[in-house]
Amino acid sequence: MHALLHAIATMDLPHDARRIFHGRGGLHPGCEHWALDAYPPVWVLTAFEPASDDTLAMVHTALAQRWEQLAPGQPLNWVYQCRHEGRTETRQMAGSVPDPHVVTEDGARYRAHVLRGQNHGLFLDMAEGRRWVHAHVAARSAGRRGLKVLNLFAYTCAFSVVALQAGARQVVNVDMSHGAMAIGQQNHQLNGITTGASFLAHDIFSTWGKITRGGPYGLVIVDPPSYQKGSFVATKDYARLLRRLPDLLEPGGHALLCLNAPELGTAFLQEQMQALAPELAFVERVANPAVFADVSQDRSLKVLVYRAPE
Repeated sequence: MHALLHAIATMDLPHDARRIFHGRGGLHPGCEHWALDAYPPVWVLTAFEPASDDTLAMVHTALAQRWEQLAPGQPLNWVYQCRHEGRTETRQMAGSVPDPHVVTEDGARYRAHVLRGQNHGLFLDMAEGRRWVHAHVAARSAGRRGLKVLNLFAYTCAFSVVALQAGARQVVNVDMSHGAMAIGQQNHQLNGITTGASFLAHDIFSTWGKITRGGPYGLVIVDPPSYQKGSFVATKDYARLLRRLPDLLEPGGHALLCLNAPELGTAFLQEQMQALAPELAFVERVANPAVFADVSQDRSLKVLVYRAPE
């Protein structure tokens, strides 16, 4: 675990939520099961294999020593989560977690919940995707009415927050989780956004009529889970989304397609797009944050941009 301890010993004081160490990318042999994230003022260490008490004590010592250098006299707050064989165990190892816990990214504020579940309210690997959305919407909203955006599988609506901050006219957020939608509404309130967003807590596949009637959209964001039993399985359900994209987009509109399944490469999306929506042209793949570097680009998060004809 030398690479993890080295990352801790050399890390800067984080102000925004971000990943500090990404062993899952395979670039640090022997540390593939470790990830360390900052959700200030809390550190979250995730292990994908059980860790011994001695190992966790080593991590605690490293965090405490570096924290004393970065923030002398401030309490160390850190949480350990083990995900192994379908089970998740979360432990608060030191200090406390604010309640409510609010983190920032590029000036935007989001609710975080690091003590429950595997998803903590903000997917850190999607930071560049959010920056792309902000820049894209801002470039197309200056001096105009602003884009209308459809945010599918919206989770806690971070894409909606940045789109509205960038000047979007309206964002339609759709996610079947009522709890996620409620946090999404809180995220808008945290950022002083009181108009422009709608929240549909529905199964997307049973809400197509309402979604289609609300269009067309200048930007459609598709960020589904790769595998969620009873909700979405990428290998069979992504096609159901892609064939509807051309009817949802206004002329010249863009689609941002996201896929976080290590076993499915870029070709999975590109081949399906060519078969199901060939009129949409590939524009670019959005780079992931540098800290999420992977031995294989195809294993890492895929964020692809497509454009409808004028």
